Amino acid sequence: MYNGKNRGRPPVKPPILADGFYIEIRNLGSSDKRVKIKSLDKESMQKSAALYRRSKEVVILGEYKHETWITD
Repeated sequence: MYNGKNRGRPPVKPPILADGFYIEIRNLGSSDKRVKIKSLDKESMQKSAALYRRSKEVVILGEYKHETWITD
């Protein structure tokens, strides 16, 4: 009997992120269920972070380029 939960083998590789600026949001007080949001430039990333800060915990991850995180 199929219960709809097991849909096959889990992926082995982590997902590949696209180049851009990322923030991570989650519900207040929660330690799991994080969501990454991509922006094309730093200004729009900061606007998105300000928008979500009203009701969520926001972590600014920074710029991701050529499969590495860029630090300032």
